[in-house]
Amino acid sequence: MRFIPGIFRVLKDTTWPSRKRRWKDFIAVLEYTIFFTIVIFLFDQLISTGIVSLLNLF
Repeated sequence: MRFIPGIFRVLKDTTWPSRKRRWKDFIAVLEYTIFFTIVIFLFDQLISTGIVSLLNLF
């Protein structure tokens, strides 16, 4: 039953980022999320417009 004390030892030995670093990481995650959301949205619009134009040909 040394599992639980081992968990606390690992958490104690872990180096955690500073407050400033956490904010930089959080902002970086937001930037990537916004970027890929826009890319996926534009790709979806491009595909749906292409499919609709193909359907209008027939």
